[in-house]
Order: sequence, then C-alpha cells, then structure tokens
Amino acid sequence: MKAGMKTTKENTLSSVKNALRLLKSFSSEEPEKKITELAKSLNLGTSTVSRLMTTLASEGFVYKKNHRYRLGWSLLSLSGVVTADIEIHQEAIPVLNNLLTKTEETSHLNILEGLEAICIHKVESTHAVRAFTQIGNRNPLHCTSSGKVLLAFNEEKLFDKLTENGLQAYTYNTITDSVQLREALAEIREQGYAVSNEEIYQGVAAIAAPIRDYTGEVVAAINIIGPIQRINRHSIPNHTKNVVEAAKEISERLGYLESFRK
Repeated sequence: MKAGMKTTKENTLSSVKNALRLLKSFSSEEPEKKITELAKSLNLGTSTVSRLMTTLASEGFVYKKNHRYRLGWSLLSLSGVVTADIEIHQEAIPVLNNLLTKTEETSHLNILEGLEAICIHKVESTHAVRAFTQIGNRNPLHCTSSGKVLLAFNEEKLFDKLTENGLQAYTYNTITDSVQLREALAEIREQGYAVSNEEIYQGVAAIAAPIRDYTGEVVAAINIIGPIQRINRHSIPNHTKNVVEAAKEISERLGYLESFRK
C-alpha cells in the first residue's frame, strides 16, 4: 500500500472515531453543547470539531440551535432498529411492566459497555425519579445497583481497569476504596442482588439483579429505583424478592435453566 493511501485511510478512521466520540459525549445531563465545549472535553481542535459536527448535522445525527448542538432524530431511528432486534430487550419488556405493577417503582434494563452501565429500556412509575433515569443514560459501575451487579459477575480485569485510577465519590455513601468495593462485590455474587443506597444520588435508592443468557453468563441487569422514603429497610426485602424473580424470569426467557446448573 502506498504511503499516501495509508495516510488517507488512517485519517478517515480517525475522523470516524472522533465523530463517534462527539456523539457519545452528549447525555441527558448535558443535552446541548457548543463547539468550544466539545473541543475542550475531547481534547480536539475547534476546526476539527466544527467540520465533524457540520457533517453529522447534514446526516441528521445532530442539529444546531442558538449556537449549540443537540442530538438529532437520525439517532432515534437507529436506536429503534437496535432495540427491536435485541432479544433481551424483547423478552424483558413484559417482565418490566409486571415488575412496575408489583413494586410501583420505575424499573430499568441495563447492559455493560466499557466501564459504564447503559439503560436500554425503562418503565416509569407515576411517581418516578424522573430527573435521574433516562434511556441511554450511562452510569458508573461502582455506585449504582445495576452497575455493581454487572461488575460483580464480570472478569477480574474489568475491576482492575475500573479501579486503577481511583473511584469517584458522588455522595457520602459512595464506595471509593477498592478493597471495600471488592468485598461488596463478593457479597453481591453470594446473595444474587445489589442495593445502592444513596450511593450516586442523595435520597435515592435502587435494587438490581443479574440477567443470564442460555450459557449462564450475566448479560444484563434489571433494577428498580425510587426515593429512600419508599425503598428502605422496611420495603427492601419484598422489593428484592420481586426484582430477583423478575431477573430470573427474563433469564429463563433467554434460555437459562438454573436447575440444570446446580
């Protein structure tokens, strides 16, 4: 391959990667950003960011309003294609609806991507914690109920990578010590569920349990979330039972047969 052709290919791949990084930098907490903010957060030149955002806008992936960019409708149409084709998403929906009926709390389906837990489906309670839970949200692993479940049942190298640069504190209850976190994860594996009690948001608690595929591998987590006035030491036992049962039902729908593995 000629040097010029190789350089062109490398530049194209770099542009694609940076465009994806730009899209992933948006969140429900920061739904709109200026070019200068994007450039600073991703350590890219403003001219590069401007060029990439113009290209993304031409395809409908972002749009510009009052000198700020927001995600566009093209992403929504793609997300519909993805979720419609994911078996776990299809099997979880009726179970999540039933879990809402039993607990009267907002429930989520979460999967692991990199060092974060991503919400891919949500069933909202009439008295939901609306500010903190949105489809597509990316949450840390060490201080959320689903995150801790996904971390507990994953490989040791994920734990090492997560803790190598320290653990961020979000509230006074966040576990920031790696030894303490390792002990908490061992307990989660033993009991089969995780509780997050004001570990990422003050006044908010959540309970999660693992979902397994037909091979027995943990591929997702299901949880409920609500204020500590409703999810507390009095209600947690019953809520935990419902969450664990829901996770087992989804696992069975995915082909996991627990009785055959004992």
